Amino acid sequence: MVRFTMKKVVVFGAGLVSKPGIRYLLDKGFEVTVASRTVSKAEAIVDNHPNGKAVAYDITKDPLDDLIKETDLAISLLPYAFHPDVAKACIKYKKHMATTSYVSDAMKALDEDAKKAGILIMNECGVDPGTDHMSAMKIIHDVQKKGGKITSFKSTTGGLPAPDSNDNPMGYKFSWSPKGVILAGTNAAQYLEDGKIVDIKSGDLFNHYWPYNVEGMGLEAYPNRDSMQYVELYGLEGIKTMFRGTFRYPGWCETLQALFDLDLMSKDAKEGLEDLTWKQLMQVILNYKGDDIKKEIAQKLGKSDDAECLKRLEWMGLFSDQKIAQGGSHLDALADLFLTKLGTFKPEERDMIVMLHEFTAEYPDGKEEKITSTLLDYGIPNGDSSMARTVSLPVAIAVRMMLEGEIKGSGIIIPTDPEVYNPILDELETMDIIFKEKIL
Repeated sequence: MVRFTMKKVVVFGAGLVSKPGIRYLLDKGFEVTVASRTVSKAEAIVDNHPNGKAVAYDITKDPLDDLIKETDLAISLLPYAFHPDVAKACIKYKKHMATTSYVSDAMKALDEDAKKAGILIMNECGVDPGTDHMSAMKIIHDVQKKGGKITSFKSTTGGLPAPDSNDNPMGYKFSWSPKGVILAGTNAAQYLEDGKIVDIKSGDLFNHYWPYNVEGMGLEAYPNRDSMQYVELYGLEGIKTMFRGTFRYPGWCETLQALFDLDLMSKDAKEGLEDLTWKQLMQVILNYKGDDIKKEIAQKLGKSDDAECLKRLEWMGLFSDQKIAQGGSHLDALADLFLTKLGTFKPEERDMIVMLHEFTAEYPDGKEEKITSTLLDYGIPNGDSSMARTVSLPVAIAVRMMLEGEIKGSGIIIPTDPEVYNPILDELETMDIIFKEKIL
């Protein structure tokens, strides 16, 4: 294929998920500049590749103009709040852009400006959001082509330790920001079940979970944000059940709900946290001066002293004389404790992405189908994590297609059209990132 003249890419961010996508673009012959606040991270990813360059860049201090006007496309792997800043610079200089994040209201507001500039801004092109859209729309479109109608759709995804690397009581290790994981647990949620809307308030999320068996693994699922927006987005008007959820190993939901009920997921600033031990903080929160913190917490939570949830809280050190290392808010302190106790993946360990779509389809002749689509992907010991591969490779493939003219158009888009998702899913299959479909 003749390569278009647009072949320079700047990537903002060199975090845990960035490497596989950056290496893909370098190996495909694009010139890639990796801009990171910690330039050593960018240098390690580029690793002296002849097409690559690492530069020090801090979006909170440095102007975007020089990097954007010299490129053909910008990928933002920064926290989502910075995406609109990158997008505005791309609109100014008429450069394409891509992210793996949800389309925020601030990003949505730039749609008309992007269209006027004649540029594409691809969003939600990672794993979740990303390949979840692509694999779901593939089945939805297939059913609709056969004259059928989707009456129920449930989609659940989790990034977890593989069973052989699952060695702590919480069943979790971090492949992205600990604070981001906990913040997500403070969200409200909404979904549709048998024609009725279910609203879950912030603080009640982890009281709503269900056991699941996926490929022989015992998991639990809980709601993920607002599922209702996907009714229109996926063209499923009239559907009776629409649910998007998150997978965790059993025990996660009960323990996170306990942490919320103990005010440890509060974002309010608190002074002097670093002067306290975890036991002292719990005494302050409970307004309790005694020593039997475990029993007091059990009473507050309405649980027995020997409940598994209490054992997890004890393992984390909430009843101990361990000093609180991170000030700010209770949530900041908890995120630091989570990272210390749960840790990240060691080089020889494997993470795992589990995604399960469950459809019910009805046809005019009265026939009904149950359809599942399952992704089970593992990290490579001493290599790339599954989270890094499944987040950064889809967006990198989309970027290649945008720069080679295979994806056309302008404005804010996500990968829900067949001409976008089919080639991406096909190429991911060559990398062993495969959705297995079954019709029951």
